[in-house]
Amino acid sequence: MHTNIAEDDAQIIHNAETQILNHCFAFVDTLVLRSAVELHIPDIIHSHGHPMTVSEIASKIVSATPPNIPSLARIMRVLASKDIFTINYNHEKEALYGLTITSKSLLNDSNNLSFAPMFLSLTHPTAMAPWHTLSHSIKEGGTPFERVYGETFWEKSSKESELNKFNSGMAYVTKNMMNALLKGYKDEFSKLGGTLVDVAGGFGDVVAEIVKAHPNIEGINFDLPHVVAAAPPVPGVTHVGGDMFSHIPQADTILLKSVLHNWGDEDCIKILKNIKKAIISKKRGKVILVEIILQTNRKERFEDAKMILDLFMMTIFGGGKERTEKEWKKLLIDAGFPQYNIIQIHSTVSIIEAFPE
Repeated sequence: MHTNIAEDDAQIIHNAETQILNHCFAFVDTLVLRSAVELHIPDIIHSHGHPMTVSEIASKIVSATPPNIPSLARIMRVLASKDIFTINYNHEKEALYGLTITSKSLLNDSNNLSFAPMFLSLTHPTAMAPWHTLSHSIKEGGTPFERVYGETFWEKSSKESELNKFNSGMAYVTKNMMNALLKGYKDEFSKLGGTLVDVAGGFGDVVAEIVKAHPNIEGINFDLPHVVAAAPPVPGVTHVGGDMFSHIPQADTILLKSVLHNWGDEDCIKILKNIKKAIISKKRGKVILVEIILQTNRKERFEDAKMILDLFMMTIFGGGKERTEKEWKKLLIDAGFPQYNIIQIHSTVSIIEAFPE
């Protein structure tokens, strides 16, 4: 009896130690994958057209000296165990590595957008250093990134090409989010009429896709004057420059995609109040928010990623944060939107429809 209790205790302790060790070395998964992206291994396999041995992969790596094949083999073995690459064996029992959906998203040599630039940006030493100051920021306040560098992420990235790759990676994220939005909100878009303003819409890519799929909608792309000045002409879309904290163009429907999570509650309420003023018909109009909704009482497919993104907003961007449904509800009510619906789509984000009446 006592022996069994001791064995149970030993197993519990072992499990706890294993969990801590996994946390100690969690960074290894990230940096091993980074090495594969830096070596262009997904591109090498893709160009080859079918799975490759480690020696074949090594022969295609651009290097001043011959690559270390045994080390590469160990890296590929780990990445295959994480389902980054497939692994099978030929007649000589050599491992053959192929692409998965995950590694295909890291391709750089295709016409499709790639997640690789964002991955390289966010795992760059410059972006990683602020995470080491989290405890100091909790005790003393401030944004970790700004504590380390004395400037914002955007100011720093404008001067460092590796960090600036974040913007290229955002195009990939936006494309996938846009596909999920168009599919998940298809029926509702088809019911809309009149004007739709995309607030902080950049060059108008999102509203362009909406108008293309739903010509019943007249699109307005709204962003800062210097942004829309560089935006190309888009059929069915009018570019308007301005500041969402001052004034938003009038419209029947207003869209904000991943905008409010960049701001604290006070700023969000200012933006939402300006949106309420801009909605032409308070009875039929609405605002469509495309944002992450954190879950507090149940485990969902994307929940780990959502919580990590919330910490990312805190550590890198400062004032922004991801919110629970309760927090979204309070924001909306405080800004004059007493009614809302939540529509789940196949993405880390959800759609929140909010109505002024």
